[in-house]
Amino acid sequence: MIRRAVEKDIPKIGDLLSQVDLVHHNGRPDIFKIGRKYSDDALKTLLKDGNRPILVCVDENDSVMGYCFCIYQQYIDNSVMTDIKTLYIDDLCVDEKMRGKHIGKELYAAAVKLAKDSGCYNLTLNVWSCNESAMRFYESCGLKPQKVGMEIVL
Repeated sequence: MIRRAVEKDIPKIGDLLSQVDLVHHNGRPDIFKIGRKYSDDALKTLLKDGNRPILVCVDENDSVMGYCFCIYQQYIDNSVMTDIKTLYIDDLCVDEKMRGKHIGKELYAAAVKLAKDSGCYNLTLNVWSCNESAMRFYESCGLKPQKVGMEIVL
């Protein structure tokens, strides 16, 4: 079942945030430190922010198996961007013990539904190129590159 995250979910969401951090740190230790993207206090604040919904997939015991952090974005009266409303997936993670059970697809489908129901024009996300399994997953969901970030390490 997919539902909005609530405060009792914070410990498990924290564990999953640590899993994501480790993937990024292992892929690019030159950029990512060991740590979590959001503290428990930051998560409490996010849970109250209607512009940043957090979806969770839970099992029959209401235990979190994965999450999807979303952010509504819109550039009103921008000089170069149109006023379209976008749902941006800030982070999507399935517990490493639960992978292969289509939980990620369920979370992604719920985010697409949320975007459509909210009148969004599109859904976007960023994925680090060092995270090849995430890239394959998003491609299997039908996402295509919108823009490409490039770098040279000096």
